[in-house]
Amino acid sequence: MNEKPSWDLYRTFAAVLEAGSLSGAARRLGLTQPSVARHIEALEQTIGGTLFLRSQRGLSPTDRALALRPFAEDLVATTAALVRAASSADDEIAGTIRITAAEVFAAEHLPPLLAALRRHHPGLSIELAPTDAVSDLLRREADIALRMTDPTQQALIARRLGKVTLGLFARRDYLERRGTPACVADLAGHDLIGTDTPSATGRAVLPMLPGLNHTDFAMRVDSTLAQLALLRAGFGIGICQTVIAARDAALVRLLPDAFGLDLPLWIVMHEDLRTSRRCRAVFDALATGLTDLTVLT
Repeated sequence: MNEKPSWDLYRTFAAVLEAGSLSGAARRLGLTQPSVARHIEALEQTIGGTLFLRSQRGLSPTDRALALRPFAEDLVATTAALVRAASSADDEIAGTIRITAAEVFAAEHLPPLLAALRRHHPGLSIELAPTDAVSDLLRREADIALRMTDPTQQALIARRLGKVTLGLFARRDYLERRGTPACVADLAGHDLIGTDTPSATGRAVLPMLPGLNHTDFAMRVDSTLAQLALLRAGFGIGICQTVIAARDAALVRLLPDAFGLDLPLWIVMHEDLRTSRRCRAVFDALATGLTDLTVLT
């Protein structure tokens, strides 16, 4: 390379990688498709190599593109964190903060807490990223994370808030139609809701359901929000947080002595943000609000 590529080229490159097409990247970035194509061409000329190959399925990244990917993603995450950090002075509880949490947690537990935060601190602007993937706080993909796995990275402030209990549930009217299973073996005759692709939770669950395997599930969907919606609609038997099920009188817990899974709940923040009043206020408010859930001990 005879010159350093501009930041805009790497941002566009990362967007094309994520979207898989020029048009998808253009929509994400608010650019035109020709502009995205010019950015990719300029980056290829600068580095002296091809980044994408056209196929029937869209754009396929070359080995060179895959080698550049982690560095481009780091640039995107770091730039977003820089903008958030610059959005307010250190002595203000204002500006932008990015929070990540599992899909169900973000939809079922966080809305009232975030509404209260906004009322108390109207200068706050909140980015909520619901995802069941573990965001990398060291790469500044988020400022604060709520996790149901033990933190493994260093340089993090982590506080364990308690536990989240998962159980088997079904709607009362489903059980009236199909009968209530008396033991784990009876589950084989029911419409079960589970994941489509293997997950950490799925791998922990299957040993608790001996005799069942992936193909025994009548509904297989990876979205935990979709699983919850199907359970509430009476599709069949599925896994649900006990604290969420307690809010719905139509849901009945099944086989509590045979099936129950406790997951730890952590709130995590990068240690460099400990001096940010904005981040500290949000961290403490969420920690207090989530500890107040009766399921947490």
